[in-house]
Amino acid sequence: MTASLFRSRETVLAAAILVLVLAIAVRFPAFVSPSNLAGVFNDTAPLIILALGQMAVILTRCIDLSVAANLALTGMIVAMLNMVMPELPIAAILLIAVSLGALMGLINGLLVWKFEIPPIVVTLGTMTIYRGLIFLISDGQWINAHEMSDAFKAFPRGIVLGLPVLSWIAIVVTGLFMVLIGRTSLGRAFFAVGGNPHAAVYTGIDVGQTQCAAFVLSGALAGLTGYLWVARYAVAYVDIAGGFELEVVAACVIGGISIAGGIGSVAGALLGALFLGIVKNALPVINISPFWQLAISGTAIIIAVAFNATSNRTKGRVILKKAEHAS
Repeated sequence: MTASLFRSRETVLAAAILVLVLAIAVRFPAFVSPSNLAGVFNDTAPLIILALGQMAVILTRCIDLSVAANLALTGMIVAMLNMVMPELPIAAILLIAVSLGALMGLINGLLVWKFEIPPIVVTLGTMTIYRGLIFLISDGQWINAHEMSDAFKAFPRGIVLGLPVLSWIAIVVTGLFMVLIGRTSLGRAFFAVGGNPHAAVYTGIDVGQTQCAAFVLSGALAGLTGYLWVARYAVAYVDIAGGFELEVVAACVIGGISIAGGIGSVAGALLGALFLGIVKNALPVINISPFWQLAISGTAIIIAVAFNATSNRTKGRVILKKAEHAS
């Protein structure tokens, strides 16, 4: 049992994060102060939320490259709505954001399910469409802090028990995902569809419907993050979260969610996001350009994929050996 614990991706990644934090702390002790670590977690909260939604999609052998565009379009719409109706309650804004995001996720899911278009093609297309829609509805204009109501901006920044509301939302979403993945039929269906779609059909699972549900879930979380993002940073514009979809996929892959589907965990997605979040926050501290984050993320993805491939080959050899002994 101890050997399997040390071989698990989550344990290795957690150890890598600990070593990374300690290495930074040796040179900059202030980095590991509780207030700074809370700030790092808060900065990483949007990535955590999106990575969990992306995990559901990847588990079903799909991928959603439109999450950042979904985030940006939803964020722009709710920001414009706030300009026109500043008295609109935050609860209504949250409902609108989640619903808009879920609708965009549903479009992706239906195109994959009903028209059997490859997910990467669908989401690349909708990513471009959503970005174009932002420009059309905003006419390329920015919405700045002075154009947003105080309540709109204050919600994700509010402090509860020492942590911002944004951080608490990421924690709650993580907890809900643990229940969804581990204790519901939909969570089990995600794994079944990704692990063996043909076998899943024989057990009564609708593969296309399950994949569509994963896209809706991912879209809803992207919509939620859209409001939280524009409210926290108090700005909405066309290129908001540009390229962020790559960080989301990277967090999943680094966290051990297999691109081939059917393998992954909530803890893995959480740790993958935290790893990238710590790297992003640590680079300026150690006087390294944040642009290196892209190279570091890319390297981490390649290492993670190679690790997955090696693990799968090892399992394959073990199965073959067992089969030979049985015969």
